[in-house]
Amino acid sequence: MQQRVITAVFFAAAMLAGVFISKETFIALFALVAAGSAWEYSGLVFDAAERGILLRRVVTTVLSAAVFGFGAAHQLYYGGPLETNWAYPAIGFGILALGELFGGSHRPFDNLGRYFVALLYIVLPLVLLCDIAMLPAGVPGAQVYFPWRVMGLLFLIWTNDTMAYFVGSKLGKNKLFERISPKKTWEGSIGGALFTLAMALGLSYVLPEFNRTQWLALGATAAVFGTLGDLVESMLKRSLAIKDSGSLLPGHGGLLDRFDAFFFYLPFAWLILKYLSLDLV
Repeated sequence: MQQRVITAVFFAAAMLAGVFISKETFIALFALVAAGSAWEYSGLVFDAAERGILLRRVVTTVLSAAVFGFGAAHQLYYGGPLETNWAYPAIGFGILALGELFGGSHRPFDNLGRYFVALLYIVLPLVLLCDIAMLPAGVPGAQVYFPWRVMGLLFLIWTNDTMAYFVGSKLGKNKLFERISPKKTWEGSIGGALFTLAMALGLSYVLPEFNRTQWLALGATAAVFGTLGDLVESMLKRSLAIKDSGSLLPGHGGLLDRFDAFFFYLPFAWLILKYLSLDLV
């Protein structure tokens, strides 16, 4: 218990400092989150018996941090959406394919798929977070960074996760998805959703970054897709017969365990804001 508390205190301090000090610390913080999560993910999905497993993990980690860094810098310094240029993923595929060509793997295209899943699962949602943290594209001052937007989304996910656990542990009887996560219950999920909506309503009074309709929509989306994101990562771990994604956070498992719901939630939060007149592109 003491180790969990100490880790939680340092984790919270790092998150607050990274989000609020400057957009540079924001980029550094989430580049580390992307890299750490990608390191854990690659350790789960690549075949440890194959030659070159360490190199593949390093490539996945560096690639994830680099792609996030490029996307974040583009958003936070230049404003507006990333240019749609299919040459970049095509070039990336070519480079990774050449690595597999000389890597000697028995299933090279399985490995290529694992690289790209890391980008889709971990990195691209964080790039969308950068877009959410900015003023609407195309207006003066589009490079302004809004840390409370980021922290508000984190509050919603953390509220849903924490309160679903507490309500489920006290009142939970009916299993939500026993095949994947035996401890999750409908009672816990409903309780988490209600507390998350209450948090969203509270945020609408104190944080003018979004209007009340947007905050409530973001809260409802967090309750649904945060829970589903947790189940998706549980599906991955259950398929590999493991409990935690890693041990980077002593007493709490790995970074991927802490951010799985957030990663899964972000694209849907981005869509909600896009269609509720924040003018994201």
